[in-house]
Amino acid sequence: MLTEQVISGVTSNDVNPEGLRLLPLGGLGEIGMNLMVLEYADEIFIIDCGLMFPEPYMLGVDIVIPDIAALLSEKERIKGIILTHGHEDHIGALPFILPQLKVPVYGTQLTIAMVARRLEEHDLLSESELNVVNPGETIATNHFLIEFIAVVHSIPQGVALAITTPAGVVIHSGDFKIDHTPLSGEKTDLNRFAELGNEGVDLLLADSTNVENAGYSVSEAEVKKAFTGFLSAGSGRMIVTLFASNLNRIQEIIRLAHEFGRKVAILGRSLHNNTLIAREIDLFDIPADTLVDIEEIASLPPEEILVITTGSQGEPFSGLSLMASGNSKWLKVDSGDTIIFSSRFIPGNEKAISNLINRLSRLGAKVLYRPIAFTHAS
Repeated sequence: MLTEQVISGVTSNDVNPEGLRLLPLGGLGEIGMNLMVLEYADEIFIIDCGLMFPEPYMLGVDIVIPDIAALLSEKERIKGIILTHGHEDHIGALPFILPQLKVPVYGTQLTIAMVARRLEEHDLLSESELNVVNPGETIATNHFLIEFIAVVHSIPQGVALAITTPAGVVIHSGDFKIDHTPLSGEKTDLNRFAELGNEGVDLLLADSTNVENAGYSVSEAEVKKAFTGFLSAGSGRMIVTLFASNLNRIQEIIRLAHEFGRKVAILGRSLHNNTLIAREIDLFDIPADTLVDIEEIASLPPEEILVITTGSQGEPFSGLSLMASGNSKWLKVDSGDTIIFSSRFIPGNEKAISNLINRLSRLGAKVLYRPIAFTHAS
């Protein structure tokens, strides 16, 4: 029994052999490294396979991944890894864990495309089985029926999971947001959740970063309205930093830049990769001739330039940090620039981000970020 190998003191006499067992190997009580194991009889499914960035005391450590020692002797029982969305804390450990398990992977089109890119970088794509599952579709085995349910998140094509087993029904929310006016047109399928509630749910596994905050989440449409104001008021060069996975917002910023007569340059490897993936699967609809290579901005007037760059969390070698230190190959920050942090401050990164904002301000740039300006919603 899988559970016996992990939880000290638990034996087959303590656990209902006909029951559904859930074993979190990461992601509970911490941000990152999401991996949940579901076991019923002779079948196991894994939900998500993420990494976590190291704590400050973890000197010399680049990333942290779940310990899957308990799964290695159960590989023949594992029916697959199901991914709720494409954030690194949900897919980033796959290049390290998948070669050990060699099981099918399931996710929506964007999620699978992002996984494919990462596996290709590790020369693992040809030996991996990747399967696209759309919201409303199911995966069925002898003991599991797993339905994909559309949810809104900061990355497109996120899903929740309705997991039906002989022991009962489990809802795994994935990461979600209830936004009635999302820019992408995707909406959280509240009707399906209501139907499942009426039919009967035995266990809810819910995850939402801001769940402790009273009131409602702000719609992405409000962020668009704020950016319209920034662009209409801005007369110089505009630089926006945000999470590379926030593809809906990237798309909308590019559209707004086009409306205001600005060319857009993308700076940063992760941003380049994700925008390329989004275009390859027709997720982006970018006006013709709006995107330019970063080296072309030197020939354009400042008021016709918008740069989207990495660095929203103060990462030392990101595009924005290199600008702040004067080491960017492509541009030098000056007093005419407006720099927008369109992201939240991830806990633990506050000092690095504040230092970055201070350095940019000393160079004369106008720096906008929450809460002094409405630059982000989550």
